[in-house]
Amino acid sequence: MARFTLPRDIYHGKGALEALKTFEGKRAIICTGGGSMKRGGFLQKVEDYLKEAGMEIELFEGIEPDPSVETVMRGAEVMQKFQPDWIIAIGGGSPIDAAKAMWIKYEYPDTTFEDMCKVFGLPKLRTKAKFCAISSTSGTATEVTAFSIITDYQKGIKYPIADFEITPDVAIVDPELAHTMPKKLVAHTGMDAMTHAIEAYVSTANCAYTDPLAIHAIEMIMNTLVKSYNEDMEARDAMHDAQCLAGMAFSNALLGIVHSMAHKTGAAFADLGAHIIHGAANAMYLPKVIAFNAKDPVAKKRYGVIADYMHLGGSSDDEKVKLLIEYLRKMNDDLNIPHSINHYGADGLPAEVGFVPEDVFLERLHDIAANAILDACTGSNPRQPSQEEMEKLLKCCYYDTEVDF
Repeated sequence: MARFTLPRDIYHGKGALEALKTFEGKRAIICTGGGSMKRGGFLQKVEDYLKEAGMEIELFEGIEPDPSVETVMRGAEVMQKFQPDWIIAIGGGSPIDAAKAMWIKYEYPDTTFEDMCKVFGLPKLRTKAKFCAISSTSGTATEVTAFSIITDYQKGIKYPIADFEITPDVAIVDPELAHTMPKKLVAHTGMDAMTHAIEAYVSTANCAYTDPLAIHAIEMIMNTLVKSYNEDMEARDAMHDAQCLAGMAFSNALLGIVHSMAHKTGAAFADLGAHIIHGAANAMYLPKVIAFNAKDPVAKKRYGVIADYMHLGGSSDDEKVKLLIEYLRKMNDDLNIPHSINHYGADGLPAEVGFVPEDVFLERLHDIAANAILDACTGSNPRQPSQEEMEKLLKCCYYDTEVDF
């Protein structure tokens, strides 16, 4: 028996934020990040709509990109004191992911972070509060998913929390919020969405309910992402819907080792002064993983179907896979994303010399590969890599070399 779970309500389209006026409750805590929602006036709108609904409001601001375990615990403490019956998370993936983890700790104060990380092992939520997610970026789709990514900076590892319990009750997908995104964020979140859709389609957990969502998301992203990056706001509106469709697909079909590798490399070099931004990591690794997974005949055929829907041509599945990889690499070029870790520079932009030195990468390679294999996303990848294969694949992602194994 399979399961397909989405938020009970998804409000979408311009003006969808007004749905907050209809919420019923006494107290709402609003969790948000670094200030773009405040500067754009959206945070004030959220407060006003919730007050119109008769609620008392508490703000928890300043959730950092790649939120930490410490931030989660701090937010949960605020919730314990305020006792909200609604948790409203607004912003990009980071504040929404952090608020999901805070929600678990709020409902079950004795829960440790290690408990949260047990895949599909959470107790029943909604004993104290419901959850509403309002996305301002077009990529993570965490507003509709059963996932949250939290970083343990002491270990230098990003951990996915995975459980249908943390699927929001309400998602608000209002494209006006995405108009505030800077170009770099459009690029990185957009390629995150493309990776979600492609990995969901070839995942071993794909099904008839997830395939249409994944394929249509791929088609929409192909047609709108580069235009959105180049400031076409109609295309940006469409991308906001496309990333949400991709999220619906992967939340139920799960993901693969592109995400496993991105999770485990993202914070692995933080001591060198920078993260490998999640969406950029996915963009760099996706072509390599496609080449690796395509050695599996079922995956190869499904990549061929993707290429057909994208009208890339090719008379055999091998040709179609090759054309798909070439197309995705061209998208990275169009979005100013590097192809490999050794050329990954400041702010995720291409650089002649990246911030991860070769000797440091090789020194940490074994542990990164081992952690990637253990990541929650690896189990649904169509081809299960050994430790040796994962190390070789990561080397291909560092040096931008061909995957021939």
